[in-house]
Amino acid sequence: MAEAEATPAQSPQLRVLGQFIRDMSFENIMAQKGAPSDVQPDVQVQVNLDAKKRTAENQYETAIKLNVTSKAKEGDATLFVLEIDYVGIFDIQDVPEEQLHPFLLIECPRMIFPFLRRIVSDVTRDGGFPPLNLENIDFVSLYRNEIARRQSEAQPADA
Repeated sequence: MAEAEATPAQSPQLRVLGQFIRDMSFENIMAQKGAPSDVQPDVQVQVNLDAKKRTAENQYETAIKLNVTSKAKEGDATLFVLEIDYVGIFDIQDVPEEQLHPFLLIECPRMIFPFLRRIVSDVTRDGGFPPLNLENIDFVSLYRNEIARRQSEAQPADA
């Protein structure tokens, strides 16, 4: 007990150094085809995360990649497609190496998601649709599901 008190654990430090859109595409298919504007949409959102170390010490980048497809509930016509790759650059200190991977794919996306949500809302509104307000994403569940998926793929199939 005395040893634990003698060397207090440093609490993790996270600073956002910058954020930017690496790539974005918005296709307003409804406007291109002249479809009626009173269509009921069915919106599907796919989320992918990526993280990597940068060349500067303690700097990392985390990317949230969204693929949003809005289709008509009746007729299955695509209304719009939005693809965006949004990146945050972070200074991270005092995170143990074994905790760095989940930290980059859970805490970092959590920090930049509100900004990405606003961009998605603005782009869809400016494209002539009601603003798309994305629901909160549970990055912990997303991370756990991806780890479980990778583990199941790594196990050899029974012959």
